[in-house]
Order: sequence, then structure tokens, then C-alpha cells
Amino acid sequence: MRHLLSALVVTTLAVTTLLTTGASPSRAAVPWTPKPAPMSTPWTDRVPVDHPLPEYPRPQLTRPDWANLNGIWDFAVTARDAARPATFGERIRVPFAPESALSGIQRKITGNDRLWYKRAFTVPAGWDGRRVQLNFGASDWETTVWINGRQAGAVHRGGYDAFSYDITPLLRSGGTNTIVVSVYDPTETGGQAIGKQRVQDVTPHAGRSIVYTASSGIWQTVWLEPTAAAHITRLDLVPHLEDSTLRVTVRAAGATGTGVEVTVSSGGTPVASATGTVGTEFAVPVPNARLWSPDDPFLYDVTARLTGGPGGDKVGGYAGMRSIAVKDVNGVRRPVLNGSFVFQTGTLDQGYWPDGVYTAPTDAALRHDLEKHKDLGFNMVRKHIKVEPQRWFYWADRLGLLVWQDMPSMDSGKAPDGTARTQWESEYRAVVDQHRSSPALIQWVDQNEGWGQYDQARIADMVKAYDPSRLVDNMSGVNCCGAQDGGNGDVVDNHNYVGPGNTPTEPVRASVLGEYGGLGHRVEGHEWYPGGGFSYEDQPSLSALDDRFVGLLDGIRESAMPAGGLSASVYTQITDVENETNGLMTYDRRVVKVDESRVRAANQALVAASRTLGPPVKLPLEQYVSIRVTTPGHTDRYIRHYNGLGYTEVVDSGSGDLLKQDATWKVRPGLANKLCYSFESRNHPGEYLRHRDFRIRREGGDTSALYKADATWCPVQGDGGIRLSAANFPGQYLRHINAELWLAQQGGTHTWDNPSTFTEDTTWSVEAPWAP
Repeated sequence: MRHLLSALVVTTLAVTTLLTTGASPSRAAVPWTPKPAPMSTPWTDRVPVDHPLPEYPRPQLTRPDWANLNGIWDFAVTARDAARPATFGERIRVPFAPESALSGIQRKITGNDRLWYKRAFTVPAGWDGRRVQLNFGASDWETTVWINGRQAGAVHRGGYDAFSYDITPLLRSGGTNTIVVSVYDPTETGGQAIGKQRVQDVTPHAGRSIVYTASSGIWQTVWLEPTAAAHITRLDLVPHLEDSTLRVTVRAAGATGTGVEVTVSSGGTPVASATGTVGTEFAVPVPNARLWSPDDPFLYDVTARLTGGPGGDKVGGYAGMRSIAVKDVNGVRRPVLNGSFVFQTGTLDQGYWPDGVYTAPTDAALRHDLEKHKDLGFNMVRKHIKVEPQRWFYWADRLGLLVWQDMPSMDSGKAPDGTARTQWESEYRAVVDQHRSSPALIQWVDQNEGWGQYDQARIADMVKAYDPSRLVDNMSGVNCCGAQDGGNGDVVDNHNYVGPGNTPTEPVRASVLGEYGGLGHRVEGHEWYPGGGFSYEDQPSLSALDDRFVGLLDGIRESAMPAGGLSASVYTQITDVENETNGLMTYDRRVVKVDESRVRAANQALVAASRTLGPPVKLPLEQYVSIRVTTPGHTDRYIRHYNGLGYTEVVDSGSGDLLKQDATWKVRPGLANKLCYSFESRNHPGEYLRHRDFRIRREGGDTSALYKADATWCPVQGDGGIRLSAANFPGQYLRHINAELWLAQQGGTHTWDNPSTFTEDTTWSVEAPWAP
């Protein structure tokens, strides 16, 4: 596969040169220069003027002949309803959006504008006798295309899915052709999927916003390819480990019922072949399959050939053999990869760039962020309400990163109308079709924090039926911002800042943390708007950021995963984005803020612990217990309440009845997580042991989520007893110090975090009650 792609790059450069020589004379009259980027990345100055992003854009459906149309196009902006302009007074570098510096335009585009693109091209002579397909990786949002003044097919609506036209009937024989593209993008003034895009100034400005610069018009590669009249349009490749087969459905145009042969190879050696018909699923055996995983992202080469006649179309692709499901693991619902639970630790990846906005400046830049995930020990990435080019998925597949793919949301705070819903669902299905064969992609995330939410349960069922080979998250952040849980799908997903917190376990769905963290630090000289950055919790230094972040990962490993039932976590975020300075890297990708080796070790320890995870610690539910200190020299002391506060005190057979009752607790199911526990006072029914402002108290409850979380404790096995971690602060433990009870953290800065005898002071023995 690597050799094929390298050859294709060479082909691109050669063919693009031919195409450029056919450019219109107006090119010479209108100069083009890039605009200065708000921040330069290491790749800003490496973007070719005439041949940006020359790599083959569709790695899962390859052909040897193609021609890249990226480069300098004539450009104009008119009023939304204006006709095609008589002159194109500017030039733009495609495929960078006009809001970006790399485009050479760099200005705000609004819902009152219409974008116009034009360029000339010639079709290579070697393509004679074949159909010519014009392909767009993505164009946001409503795109109309003309070839030599005649419209090519229907108007395309959608900002994140690829689309194509057969332009053969519109071409001039043996001469220069002209392509004109018109794009209308209303961004948040329309009803379509927009993700985090908003119309705003394209140069840095103040503001604590979690939405960013819009990206209008063409933002992925535009290219030509010759095909036969009957040709393959898509390969749907679904691994089935249960019978060691790759299930294949070959989609094609002009080839209904045509025979097809598919061959799976490894290292150039065929593994197996099978035949079937276009549009019908059939199985290719893959005996003794080498399984794809983040530790071993092995990919098989795949070729498909139409066999209905001479010269049948032939394409290349690749597949990974892996499975993903949810099942019971030691009594807890967990996602399992290839049949085994592996904790998924990842980051939120917004996919924004200070020079290219929505479009990475180069393929190396696109790959860089995924490589950095691996360098930091992550095994997963959540692509946050944006859909990347197909090459991003190719690199995730090759590098070995599990992908949670969000469907970009409609505008928040609005109830989408019927037209918007129909469009959004249609585009969602197109996105699923486009990426359904990626082995890295294991989960679809339908909606986020209630943004443009509607019909959550129905949509989750729709997506699961449309792609049953993957997990479905009906709503990320069901506990946030007015979001409504559809109650179905494969996972239940909370957001918790700073967290990590936990997500209550359920009997059917696995518990995941779709967002947490947001720790920030501004790096002077690497800020989008100097002094304007913000985060969920600023850190005073890079070393403090290391300590805090590693502490969060350790809390997940020690408590949230084994005791709270957490199965995956997504840290916010891999890079700073505009005024958000909570990235592990700066927005320009020039500074990694954290100690890579230390974070990698923490992530690797988390993943390793998940592989040997035993059953959760069990306590005697609905029974009275007393909880004894295990610190040497104090083993005759027990947890008791006094005037509403928690203490330890010596209790023995001669103690008074009131003290014995104060030192007796009923073990209840956890108020916030049924996998954990809450401790109800023996002599004050309805009042529980909870933490508030770090002090441990006996307090009456209410129905708030905060109280329930504060009064829920998740036990983990300790040396000679158990440790009780706060359900909403994994890694912070119930501790006695100077006879007082506190919520304490190893390495914390409070007096009650004193490291002396910390482990012993946070270890307890659950024993028979003093007051049965």
C-alpha cells in the first residue's frame, strides 16, 4: 500500500503540471500571495503554491491514474443571490478556505456572500475513451459546479461528505476546459451541520469562546480520475472475527449485477480470494487473521475487480481485522476490542489550524497530531464535531488509534426544523458510508451536549441499524447543558470538568467519560491572541500542569476504572484552539506543554492495568458495618460522626451506646453509581457520609447530583484493607489525620494531603458493626 501511494504522489505531480499549463491567461494579470498567518506552524512555509496537498486523497479506493486540481484558482465573492460574475478579481489557493491565511484571501465570509471559483484544465491524452470523474473531498456548504458553462449534475448540500460528478459529456474534445464552482455557506444562520464553526473575525481577537473561525467553500482536495463506464465507487469492508472472514460489498456505477472478484493480500502475497456480485455482501476468508489493534495496527491489502467483461475496473484498498462490542467483564459493562477489555484513553481533537483553519497545511501536519497521540501513550482520539479528510482516517488506521467520530452538530440553542433534520440525517448517512471501512473508527457519536438535539433515541437506532459493526453514543455529555439522553446506544457518556469524575454504571451500556480535563497554561510567544487564552483550570507552570494531568490519569487507573466502572476517557484537548489554551500542545504545534515520557508512562500504566483488571471490591450491601483505621498505632479507632463532622475515635466493648451508634453505618448502593457505595448513619437515617469543601461530614441529602456524588464512595483494594475514593474525584481518598476525616490526594497541596503515612491513613478495614 505504501508503494502504491508513493507512486500516486509522483503521478499527481506530473499530471498537475499538465493541468496548470492549461490555465486561463487571466492568471498572469492577478498576482497571488499568501497572507501572514496569525500563528505559523512548522508546515506553513512548506505548502507548495501550485501543488498543495499532492497526496492521493482516497486511500481506501485507489486507481493509478488521477489528476490533482489543487492550486491557484481565480476567485470572486458576490452577494448571495448574484449571478456568476463577469470577472474574477482575486486568486485563491485551493483547498484552503477563504477565511484562512493559506488561501491568500483571509477574510470573513457571511451568509450574505456567495463564493465563486474558476480554473482551466486539460484532460491528459492518455485518458481518451474513458469517463472522467470530478471529485470533491468536501466543500462547505451548498456547491454548484459548471464545466464549460454547463451544470454538472445536481447541487450538492453538505459540508463534510465527499461528492463526485461524471463530467465526460461536458468536456471539450482535446482542448482546454473551464470549471466554475459556486458555494453558498450560511454557517450558523442556516440550519445545517456546522460543528464549531461560527462567523467571526478571521484575525485574532479577545473572547472566551469555545467556537471558532468558520471555514467556507472548498476545504478538501479537488481532483479528476478516469474510469470505465462500469466502475467501482466504494468498497464496504467489515471484518467478522467469529468466522475469520472479511465481509465485502462492492458498490459500483453502471454495473448492476456485474460479477466482482476481491483478493486479500499480506506483504504482496495473496491470502484468499472470493467472488460475488456488485451490491451484494459476500465473504472472503482470512484464515489465522492477524488482528488490528493500537498495539499492532496491521492492515491487509485489498483489490477488487469487475469481472463482467474485458478490461474490468480494478481498484485497491486495505482492511483491518478487528471487532468491537460491549459485554460484561467481571460484572461490569465494558467495550471490548477483539473480545478483550482495553481502557480507551484519548483526547478531544478539534482539527483546527491557525494557518489553514479547517485544512491542515500538509499531509505531514495531518499525520503529526495523530503521531503525537501515540507519543503521549494515548490509544484513542475523539474527532470532535468535525469530519476529517479520508487521509486522516488512513493515518489513524496505519498508526493504530481508535477513533470516536462525532457527527458535526447543528447550531446550539436552536430547535432544528424538518428541512434541517432531513439534511442532517442524510449527511450523517453519507459520512458513515464514506468511512465505514476504517478499522480505526469504532464508535459514532451522534450528538453533543444537546446542541441542536432532537430524536436522540431514534437517531441512535438509525445509526446502529445503518452500521451495526460499530458502537453508537447517542449523546456525549448527557449530564451537561440541558442535554437529553436517548437512553439507548452502546455507551452512556458524561462530561466532567476538571474531573475526571465518573459516569454512573448501567446494566446495559458501558460507562465512558466523553470529556474531562481542560487544564490550561499559556505559553508566551505561542498564543493566538496574547493574554486572551483561557481554560477550565489554569496551571501556574508547566511542571504543575504535568503533576495535575498525570494525577488525573492516575485517578482513573486507581479508582474510576476499577471501582467506578469507567471504560474510556477523553481529555480536553490535544492542542490549544484559538483562545482556548487547554491543549497538551500549543495551537501552532511548536510546543508540547507536558512531559511526554511522564504522560506516556501514565497512559501506558492505565492501559496495562485494564488488561489485568479483576472484579470490583464488594462490600456487604444493606448491612451495618463499622470502619476501622489500619494505620499502625491507631488500629483501635473507627470512623464516627460528631456534631455533623467526621472523626476517628477509639471504640471498644466498654464504649457508650451513643459512640457505638455514631461509629456504625449501613452500606447502601451508591447514590451516584450503583457499582459504588454510600454509608448511611445508623442513628441518623437518611444522612450519609459525604465530602464538602474537602471535610468529611454526616449530612442529610437532597436530590441533587452533587450531593449524590459527594456521598458516593468507590472502594479499591489496598494493602490490608480497602481505600475509599470519592466517586466524583477519582484518586482522592477518605483520610484520617489528627483524628479528623478529610478528602485527600497524594501529592496535594493542602495540610490534610500530608504525605506522611498517606497510604496507611487512607486504608480502612470494614468490620462487624458496633451497634447491630
